[in-house]
Amino acid sequence: MNNLLNLISLWALPVILITILTCGIVKKVPIYEEFTIGAKDGFKVAVKIIPYLVAIIVGISMFRASGAIDLIANILSPILLKFNIPSDTLPLMLVRSLSGSGALGIFSDIANTAGPEAYSTKLAAIMLGSSETTFYVLAVYFGAVGITKIRYALIIGLLADLIGIVAAVSVCNLLFA
Repeated sequence: MNNLLNLISLWALPVILITILTCGIVKKVPIYEEFTIGAKDGFKVAVKIIPYLVAIIVGISMFRASGAIDLIANILSPILLKFNIPSDTLPLMLVRSLSGSGALGIFSDIANTAGPEAYSTKLAAIMLGSSETTFYVLAVYFGAVGITKIRYALIIGLLADLIGIVAAVSVCNLLFA
């Protein structure tokens, strides 16, 4: 089974590329011209979303540098312990909706500090897999197409993140506590 998965992962991208090129040739599509048009449009989208990305990066940096995450963790630690949530995972809960790379950095700190077999590391890993970078998605994808009214998408995205965190805590308590 493992050999089959390795074989599929090895050949998936070349097969997709050859299939796309073959379909383009059969349909007599000017492949190179269409590719360059797509690349030009992609560059326009990238330029269009830069302000949204800068805003998110600055906001996350200010939030982390101010010490607000640590302050919130200290305040909420008695409540978190009642639900078997280590206080070192709270920064991950707060940052995950904002930044994937920031959340990955926090996860790395947790794993390096607690070790790979620790409950907090396992909980943090499950949290990373069960939540999304909601604000990043809203900024990049909504910004790319010019959507400015994000109220309901934001509410649903944050609700999904909360449900993912609750599910992660429940699963981790069930499996590892």
